[in-house]
Amino acid sequence: MAHISRPRFTSAAELKLLWYIKHIDSPPSVYLLFLPEMAASIPLPSSLLHSFSGTIHKLRTYRSHCLINSRVTFSTVRASNEKKEGKETDSPSFNPFGFVTDNPSSRSAIQLPESPAEDGNVGQMLYRTEDKGKEYGSYKKSGKFRWFVRETGSPRSRQGTVVFIHGAPTQSYSYRVVMSQLSDSGFHCFAPDWIGFGFSDKPQPGYGFNYTEKEFHEELDKLLDVLGVETPFFLVVQGFLVGSYGLTWALKNPGRISKLVIMNSPLTVSSPIPGLFQKLRIPLYGEFTCQNAVMAERFIEAGSPYVLKLEKADVYRLPYLSSSGPGFALLEASRKVNFNKILSQISTGFASGSWDKPILLVWGISDKYLSQSIAEEFQRGNPTHVKLKLIEGAGHMPQEDWPEKVVDAMRLFF
Repeated sequence: MAHISRPRFTSAAELKLLWYIKHIDSPPSVYLLFLPEMAASIPLPSSLLHSFSGTIHKLRTYRSHCLINSRVTFSTVRASNEKKEGKETDSPSFNPFGFVTDNPSSRSAIQLPESPAEDGNVGQMLYRTEDKGKEYGSYKKSGKFRWFVRETGSPRSRQGTVVFIHGAPTQSYSYRVVMSQLSDSGFHCFAPDWIGFGFSDKPQPGYGFNYTEKEFHEELDKLLDVLGVETPFFLVVQGFLVGSYGLTWALKNPGRISKLVIMNSPLTVSSPIPGLFQKLRIPLYGEFTCQNAVMAERFIEAGSPYVLKLEKADVYRLPYLSSSGPGFALLEASRKVNFNKILSQISTGFASGSWDKPILLVWGISDKYLSQSIAEEFQRGNPTHVKLKLIEGAGHMPQEDWPEKVVDAMRLFF
C-alpha cells in the first residue's frame, strides 16, 4: 500500500479538530476518522459550518484510502516495519491508535501487527468476545425496556435478597464473583445492567428515555417489581453517576432497605469528579470521546492498582464495540446529571438525624479517584450508623480487585 499522508488542516475548525486528536490526554476515539458522518451531524455555529464541512470531506477522503476490505491499515504500520528493517522515516507517522497501545490490557483491543490482515479487525474482536461476560444473566422485560439481570441463589435463600447497583461507565459484570460467593452463603442476589449500560437496552435519547435521574429511578422501581424483590432487602452500590442514582433512590425509599453497603462512590460535596465525565460534557469533544471503545476498561484501570486481564477487559469493552448506543447513553447521562446537587443530597441525606439504617462502607484504599478521606468524612457525618471497612490492595472497584475480602465484610455485616 502506498504511503498516505494525513490531510492538511488549515481552517480554525480544522485546527481545533486536529488539536483534539493529537493533544488531549485521552484523545477521541479513532471513530473520529472512520465515522465522519457522526461529526457532520453535530450542530455547529454557522461561522464554522462551512470550514468544518470541508474537514469532513477530507476525513472521508482519507478514510477511503485507509480502509481496504474492512481491514484497518495505517502508515504507522509501514513506518514501524521500515524501522525494523533499518530504514529511517523523515518524520513520525500519525498514529490514531496511540491511546490504545500504551495500555497493557487494551493493547490487544485494536492491534497494529506486522500483517494487519491477521488482526486489528473489529469484526474479529466482536467474534472473540460475543459470548463472554453473561455469567448468571438473562433478559427481563420491564415496561418498554429489556434489562440484562444477573441472578444467583433462589427466592428460597434463607439469608435474604441482595441487589447490586453498578456505576458508570461499567456494568454488573463486576459483581459476578461476589454474587457467586454470597449465594453459596445463602443469599439471593440480583445485579442489573442499568438502561443504557452493559447488555441492557440502550434507547436513543429523546425516544422514550432521556437518561435523567427521575427516569432511572422509575425504571428501577418497575424492574424490582418484575423481579419480585421483597421488601426490605440489602442494597449494594458502587461507582459514579448511575451509582449515585442508586444512593438517591435509597434516600427516596428508605423503607425498602434493611441495610446498605456502599463501595467507593462519591459521598461528599468535596468528592472529585473524574476527568472522563467532565470531558463528556464538552460540546463536540464529548461526542467523540463517548465512542472510545476501550473507555470502560481504561477507566477501571486508572482507578485501580492493577491491570485488567484480557478476558475481563474484553467484557467491559464489548458493549462499546458492538454499537454506538452505550457511548451516547453515557454521554447523555453525563450531561443531564447535576453532580453538585446529587452529592449534596447524598451528604445530607445519610447524615445523623436523616438516616437510621445500618451502612457499611467497603472502601478500596488504593482508589485513585476517591481517597480514603472521602469515606472517613462521610462516616463522621453519621458515626452511629456508618461503619467503615478498609480493603487493602483494592482500588476504585473492590468487587473486581479483591472480591473475597468484599464478601467477608458483607457476610459479617448482613
